[in-house]
Amino acid sequence: MATTVNSTLRLASGYEIPRLGFGVYKTPPEVTERCCREALEADYRHIDSAAAYKNEAGCGSAIHASGIPRDQIFFTSKVINISYDEARATVDTSLALTKLEYIDLMLLHKPMGGSENRKGAWKALVEAVEAGKVRSIGVSNYGVHHLEELQQHIRELEAERGGKGRGGILSVNQVELHPWLARKDIVEWCTSKGVALQAYSPIVRGARFEEPSLQRLAKKYNKTPAQILIRWSLDKGFIPLPKSVTPERIVANADVFDFKLSPEELRDLETEEYSPCAWDPTVRKLDE
Repeated sequence: MATTVNSTLRLASGYEIPRLGFGVYKTPPEVTERCCREALEADYRHIDSAAAYKNEAGCGSAIHASGIPRDQIFFTSKVINISYDEARATVDTSLALTKLEYIDLMLLHKPMGGSENRKGAWKALVEAVEAGKVRSIGVSNYGVHHLEELQQHIRELEAERGGKGRGGILSVNQVELHPWLARKDIVEWCTSKGVALQAYSPIVRGARFEEPSLQRLAKKYNKTPAQILIRWSLDKGFIPLPKSVTPERIVANADVFDFKLSPEELRDLETEEYSPCAWDPTVRKLDE
């Protein structure tokens, strides 16, 4: 059981990632710095952004202003335009916007663009790691077929670039995960390969708070439905990325380390539904 807001998990890359992250998806640029500073003051040590969010600069400003040593804060960004040249450029732009010396985790944001472009974008991330610009790399919204293709790309890059390890290390797959979208196939694949799973939309954007099973657990543990869902994600072994612009909720979403759901409660809360509340590129075909 994770015992604090910044308990960590060791990635395949060898670096540690905090078990709870603070998401800034759709957080307006003008309030991003304030929200991130409040999250850091509430002891979060993990901020998840992306080039597509247009708010990386505010994340960087909050990190610099916090006074917290850089090596104690984990920052993630993502490449939205999938090609070798675009991925290289995005890494450099993210570094410039945040004014950080390195990015802890860089992800390919989506599995679209075609096989050649996906391989090229991954190669660019591998080179960014080798150049010291990025520490760990991974993907977002990848289904099992995309992950298996990436494995093949890694093998090809190893052969092309000089051997074992030169094709990069897949550390993370970030997907929408919650009891109404448990993604057993993706979870099984990633778990078997030592790939960490980050859960975005872990509280389902508040859309399922009135579910009876969730309400029962909230009453039992004297917690909010959001806190129960974040705890579900933690107890499943995921890295949840709740977001909020409300100071009280930012604090409350981190107050989930004084209880634990039982295996039975985890099973009872999980459903067989396939109900995304966000986009779902995991089902896209390889030629898209």
